[in-house]
Amino acid sequence: MVDELMPMVEPSASPSAAASAIPTSVPTPEASGQEAVQAADSIKNAISQHSLTIGDLINKLDAIGFTVGTTRVSVWGALLVLLVIAAVIVFARIGSMAAHSMFKRFTRLGAAQQLLGEKLLTLVVWAVAILIGIDVLGINLTALTVFSGAFGLAIGFGLQKTFGNLIAGIILLMDRSIKPGDVIAVSDQAGNSTFGQIRKIGIRAVSVTTRDRREYLIPNEQLMINQVENWSYSSKTVRIQVPVGVSYQCDIKLAEELMLEAAKSAKRVLDSPPPTVWLDGYGNSSVDFVIQCWISDPEEGVGNVRSEVLKNLWWQFQEKGIEIPFPQRDVNLRGNEQFEQLIAAISQRMDDRGKPDKASE
Repeated sequence: MVDELMPMVEPSASPSAAASAIPTSVPTPEASGQEAVQAADSIKNAISQHSLTIGDLINKLDAIGFTVGTTRVSVWGALLVLLVIAAVIVFARIGSMAAHSMFKRFTRLGAAQQLLGEKLLTLVVWAVAILIGIDVLGINLTALTVFSGAFGLAIGFGLQKTFGNLIAGIILLMDRSIKPGDVIAVSDQAGNSTFGQIRKIGIRAVSVTTRDRREYLIPNEQLMINQVENWSYSSKTVRIQVPVGVSYQCDIKLAEELMLEAAKSAKRVLDSPPPTVWLDGYGNSSVDFVIQCWISDPEEGVGNVRSEVLKNLWWQFQEKGIEIPFPQRDVNLRGNEQFEQLIAAISQRMDDRGKPDKASE
């Protein structure tokens, strides 16, 4: 009876064998590779049960391959990985389009919040698609923890600017200080200014289109650091200044009336606020005025409005006889002894030339 109650233990069993029989929970890269192979085999078996012809083709593709360590790489496995990657890309794009459509339909947000929501939805859809692809391939993510430290260092040093621009773009969209459609002027550290309309706020940069149809990609981080002049932040009404100079001899009151008429006759100049004319100062050659007029569509440009006002004013000045003066300078020569001697010498020489020659007589 004692022998029957005692557990049966083989005398040849060693402690190392007993220890190896205990399951461990720490995954290894080899185990991850075997799980991926098992996932490919399970997919192959499932397809073979439905179609013998396709199953035979898959078996032939699986027979072609090579072994690396304890992992076997076959044509079928590589083809399966490519198919899963393609399926993940297609699923992510279609899912992003569907999510954007539903987001626009069920929300009533501003342009900036709408764009921010679409960006976040896109990131979520892509993350879900990638996780589904990893699950289909049977890859154990815990086996990748060995490379997380190196990957974190790579992001910290190599992709620092990229992540900085990403965070800056999200802040700009949440802050609503810059949104698609705004007209801005950005100055860089060298003092160069870029004027244009925002077409798109991307993950890395903001697309700004100028009046000459040149598109500038300005990094989001620069819009956070440098000074930005937003012409349509709170209102799109912008004032334009047109400097004009007239002669000192003309009728200043008549010239001012003609300037107001020239500004009012421009197509894009607003009636409210009305155009005004300011006397800016007395210049060296002219009386300087400034025409103040307002527009509500700065994205269409400001130089063309200034040009139209000046053209209208030109023809009105021509009809009314208002003179636009040229630069004039008065030269004053101070008298001194050397200067008077020079004048006397020149006068003496002119007189000598005017006297008849005695030799000729």
